[in-house]
Amino acid sequence: MKGIQANDVDEYIAQVPDEQRPVLTTLRDIIRSIAPDAVESISYGIPTYKQDGKPLVYFGTASTHYALYAISGAVREKYSEELAGYSMSKGTIRFPFDKPIPSGLIKKLLKAALQENEAKAGAKKKKA
Repeated sequence: MKGIQANDVDEYIAQVPDEQRPVLTTLRDIIRSIAPDAVESISYGIPTYKQDGKPLVYFGTASTHYALYAISGAVREKYSEELAGYSMSKGTIRFPFDKPIPSGLIKKLLKAALQENEAKAGAKKKKA
């Protein structure tokens, strides 16, 4: 959401409209449950989660939706059928606030993104 100036995720969530806070809090809880070791911060003005120093996922909000960012094309393709009803662009998946949070789908996306990051990290270690 434009105009949010936050130093941490608590501050970010506190600045969104009241009706959006429960959804963003749930989203944050889902991310933490899938990636408990991820480091939480604000980057590019939005909540960011990094695993082993690499971006795992970002989330942000607008007036009618919240979005996950940095979800790769491979992960989006893997779950393309489940994502069919959502607005997407490169690296972005938008979820409308007027629909229930798709917790199961978000968990799948995050687990796949985490596995993808771990595979990339493992490939780099083998090259070194």
